[in-house]
Amino acid sequence: MAINKTDAIVLSKRDFRETSVIANFYTRDFGKMTGLLKGLRTEPAKFASSVEPFSYNEIVFYQKRNSALHLVSQCDLKEDFYNLKKDLPKLSLCSLIMELVSEIMPPEDKNESVFDLILDTLKEIDSNNNPYKVTLLFKIKILALSGFKPHFDSCVSCGSKINGESKFSLSLGGLLCLKCFKKDTGARQIFRGTIATVIYIQKNDFKTNMNLGLNPQIKKELEIIVNSFLNFHLEKQLKSEQVINKLIAEPQENFAGSKNL
Repeated sequence: MAINKTDAIVLSKRDFRETSVIANFYTRDFGKMTGLLKGLRTEPAKFASSVEPFSYNEIVFYQKRNSALHLVSQCDLKEDFYNLKKDLPKLSLCSLIMELVSEIMPPEDKNESVFDLILDTLKEIDSNNNPYKVTLLFKIKILALSGFKPHFDSCVSCGSKINGESKFSLSLGGLLCLKCFKKDTGARQIFRGTIATVIYIQKNDFKTNMNLGLNPQIKKELEIIVNSFLNFHLEKQLKSEQVINKLIAEPQENFAGSKNL
């Protein structure tokens, strides 16, 4: 078995038998992977981290060739994002980010850009009073980086450049030009400003995108399109998204400021 060291963000964890924990990580050098931490529950001092979800760690693990479960021998905490766990809206949004990464990223496929995006997003949510904007930008960026993105730069059916009216097709995964509207009668109208915004976010880095202003009309359409696209192609609504929707519907003072972009 090869011994490896890498930075890792905890996506989720679960108890294993009476003493151990199985954790899903997104790592800088190996992409999404699963690790077994033997004895973590009974001898936590063996590890310098409690391996909480969305904590940032450095791990050492034995990479098994014939198994997707690798043995983690060392896990040193670099950042626990403790303050996020005390803020219900931010905690819920971080849980959504971890769940989305788990769903759309393939196992053990290195993607440093995705790792940096996750880490930058957690830091931004931790320090930002606008976590919903951060999360929306994250969704658009990770779809682009993962290759799972909607097709916005030309007609998804014929490939022609879109100069005028267009519609967005969930089933085809992108824009349709006027000539191809008939390819999906369920396609919805979309503002040209929304198209330009998506392309801008896809092409620019996360910090640049944080300076982008979103008017309420485009922000609303972005949310509808991105969430509908994810639900359609994942064939389900993420559990964390369901929780967030319920929380937003409740008259909680903490959510009042967070929803405004």
